[in-house]
Amino acid sequence: MCCGGARPGGVSGGVFMYADEQVRAERCGTGRDRTGQDGPGSGTGTGGGAMATATAGPRSFSAAEVRARCAQGACLVSCHRRLYDLSGFVRLHPGGEQLLRRRAGTDVSAALDGPPHRHSANARRWLEQYYVGEIEPADEQSPCETVDEKVVDAAAQTPEQTDLCYKTVDVEKDLVDWQKPLLWQVGYLGEKYDEWVHQPVDRPIRLFHSDVLEFLSKTAWYVVFMVWTPVVLYLSWVSYTSLAQGNTRLFSSFTTEYSIPVHKYYFPFIFLLGMILWSLLEYLIHRFVFHMKPPASNYYLITLHFLLHGQHHKSPFDSSRLVFPPVPASLVIGFFYGVLRLLLPEVLGLSVFVGGLCGYVIYDMMHYYLHYGSPKKGTYLYGLKAYHVKHHFEHQKSGFGISTRFWDYPFRTLIPEETFKKED
Repeated sequence: MCCGGARPGGVSGGVFMYADEQVRAERCGTGRDRTGQDGPGSGTGTGGGAMATATAGPRSFSAAEVRARCAQGACLVSCHRRLYDLSGFVRLHPGGEQLLRRRAGTDVSAALDGPPHRHSANARRWLEQYYVGEIEPADEQSPCETVDEKVVDAAAQTPEQTDLCYKTVDVEKDLVDWQKPLLWQVGYLGEKYDEWVHQPVDRPIRLFHSDVLEFLSKTAWYVVFMVWTPVVLYLSWVSYTSLAQGNTRLFSSFTTEYSIPVHKYYFPFIFLLGMILWSLLEYLIHRFVFHMKPPASNYYLITLHFLLHGQHHKSPFDSSRLVFPPVPASLVIGFFYGVLRLLLPEVLGLSVFVGGLCGYVIYDMMHYYLHYGSPKKGTYLYGLKAYHVKHHFEHQKSGFGISTRFWDYPFRTLIPEETFKKED
């Protein structure tokens, strides 16, 4: 779809615009959740605050109503009288669910400005997706006051009865039509693409017109484990038993006199070498392929970039696109196996390869966990999750390590430590 000129479906003046139906859906909170399922209150795919009835303007909430809803399990916070429903986001919060739960019903404007750290522009933009209304200006009730039972009962009613939303959609600034597959649109963004793709949203992405291709482009995290773990186990057994025969020698293609025998006891170390090489490859691919900046004038490279990695930065919590689909992964894995076969003796190359394949499986599982897991505060994974989320929201040109930060040190792409000050 070309950006130039006026087109049917709301495309005008070089900008993709929402159709009227989409605007109404945004305002009344209908749409799809982050798994792509239809349901009330998903709005832009945020899942934050189930809303169903359209209104002409932002709704006003009393302090008592906010407290009542929080008492029912919702996570409502305010920022300068603007009210946000973070109920669908609390589990994904980089600082942990309990940190947000403790601040439910309070004003978080001071926390956004810091200390311990000032939240990025992307984090503030992300927050706006959960906007539900305004706090009544004349309401000066203390949060600790007793809540009226009638208010509690009203908050406990079904979303269709009480939950109203006002989600503004600036059609003049939205550069793509989210009702249509994005893959064929992004190439027309040109010089606006790099900024647009690094402004994350909480909504599912559709890439293809074809339902078959769309299905193949999505993968649940456990599919990677189910497909590749048996392969790793089988190839490990083949490698070990082949080394046990005692016929594998290093440098035998150059000299037989000084060739080095490779015993079966070396297999764990060769396997580990493969995992280390994968961690380096993971870093290099992430930095130089996934984070290449495609030329603004090249439609095809922009489209390729979005297909490979841009989609993930645009919608970082789309659970169906956090791991590599097995079909294209098979092609890439086969390529690297062929390279190892050319460089190393057959059995030795296989042993290194299976270690690298294991590293890849761990990487994909860890990547999913860094987005959807809830690691315990103070653990290695807790720090790694905060590191990776910083990469998405604030430091897109650094922090390329996912399963480990190690390679960010020698390549000088480490995210500064001062950005990770501890929360109170």
